[in-house]
Amino acid sequence: MGELSHLNAAGEVHMVDISNRLSSFRTATAEGFIGMAPELVELVIAGKTKKGDVLAVARVAAIQAAKRTWELIPLCHPIALTGIEVAINPAEDGAGLRIEVVASCTGTTGVEMEALTAVQVGLLTLYDMVKALDPAMTISGVRVLSKEGGRHGAWRHPSVND
Repeated sequence: MGELSHLNAAGEVHMVDISNRLSSFRTATAEGFIGMAPELVELVIAGKTKKGDVLAVARVAAIQAAKRTWELIPLCHPIALTGIEVAINPAEDGAGLRIEVVASCTGTTGVEMEALTAVQVGLLTLYDMVKALDPAMTISGVRVLSKEGGRHGAWRHPSVND
């Protein structure tokens, strides 16, 4: 493990200076899950909840959150995102939904935080929209799956198979 770049020589928190970094295309993919009753998954997928197209609302919330990450996470830089892709699908076991977000930009810092923030807010939006139908829903498994670009190049989560 290397040094934490958000600490200066005196150990004080500061925003990292990225002005001397080269601009490059960067992308990050993150995922997360929300466990819920299989019957609720079916209702959400079919768009048959009383709140309408819950998936569309969650996708828009995820996109909006990615664009505002720098306002929510104190030491994140504002990033000119060039793309956000949000996919929401039933979990493999049918007992929940999986959100995957791919964030991209051409810039001097990565987009992992934007992808993670989008996933979290998308999941929270799903919870909020249907909590009356299943208050026992559980959010879990939020993680970065992969990233590309920048000084460190490509990285994949060790559990991700090619």
